[in-house]
Order: sequence, then structure tokens, then C-alpha cells
Amino acid sequence: MAATKPVLYSAWISSCSYRVRIALNLKGVEYEYRAVAWNDPDYEKINPIKYVPALQDGDILVSDSLAIILYLEDKYPQHPLLPQCLKRKALNLQIANIVCSSIQPLQCYAAVGLVNGKLGSDESLQIVHHYIDKGFNAIEKLLEGCDTKFATGDEVQLADVFLAPQIHAGMTRFQIDMLNYPHLESFYKAYMEIPAFQVACPENQPDAPSP
Repeated sequence: MAATKPVLYSAWISSCSYRVRIALNLKGVEYEYRAVAWNDPDYEKINPIKYVPALQDGDILVSDSLAIILYLEDKYPQHPLLPQCLKRKALNLQIANIVCSSIQPLQCYAAVGLVNGKLGSDESLQIVHHYIDKGFNAIEKLLEGCDTKFATGDEVQLADVFLAPQIHAGMTRFQIDMLNYPHLESFYKAYMEIPAFQVACPENQPDAPSP
């Protein structure tokens, strides 16, 4: 009897979901995509906090992108995302946490304010730029002198899985000038040559609006 595919509850525009899609693709895990609308009342039964993504893998249900990716790292050892070297492992975790704790949630709150009319468009965009720029500047400093193809080496690792969606959002949604971030700009160009990243792009998801 064939094993049931994991189910990813996702939203095309969610950078958190984008991270998990990349990780699943890199590890060669086939999965079922289930689109979640932001106001779907039934989704609360899957994830009480109602954020995407969530992953149902057999009788295991995991929510939050970092928790999901660390779960995948344990279950699917192919294409490891965390190196054995403690220094490089710490750097990967630090960069991932800058993205998922110090940039994306704060950027998201400003964008939600814009959608709900609580902030003017200029004020909202200024807040978004402030937190993206603060995070990107910090990552550039962490990677000062880096001469590798990707953030922590010549193989894609956890930091890259988190950076690609954040850079994509910065460029396509918030008009961030990546010329200010030469390392990140270089990495992003390399990411976009990798099928696992290409297939995971927001515009390639089944619930993305038609161009």
C-alpha cells in the first residue's frame, strides 16, 4: 500500500509557505497542495492560530514554517539543510530567525494595516521598508567577505530557504532596491536557477491569480 502524501496547507502569496515548498522540493518529497484563504473559518481546526503553512504528514500535524522545515530535516535526511559544522549551523539558524522573527512578521503587520485601512499606503510602505532594510543590513554584515555561491556555502542550506522568499517579497511586493544588498542579490540570482526554487515561486502555485 502506497504511503499517503503529506498535505501542505498553503497560500500562494505567503512567504512562510514559500519556504516550506522550497524545502519539500529540495528533499524530493511529493506533497498535496491545499490552498487556504486568509478568512477560511475551517482552517482554525487545522491550525488554531490560523496562519499558513501547516503540514499534515500521516498522523503528525505541524504548523509554523521553521518547525515544519526542522521536522522535514529530521524525517527526510536527503539534501540536508543544516551542516554538521556548529559554526555554519549557528549561522544558518541565525539568518533563518532574522527572516522569520525580525523581518517577515513586522512587515506583515504593516501590510495588514494597509489592507484594513488602518495605515496610509505611504506610512505602511515606510514601515515595511524599515524592517526589511534593517534585517537585510544585518544579514549583509553577518556575511561580510562571503565568497560562496549561497549564503553559507556552495550548497543550498536553511538560510537560503528563508532568504529566497523574503528577497522575492521585497523585490516584487515592496520595491526594495537589491543593489543595496550585493550578497543577497547575488544569492537570489543563483536561487532562481534552481528548479526547486522556481517551482515553489508564488506565481506558480495553483491558487495564484491569473496573470
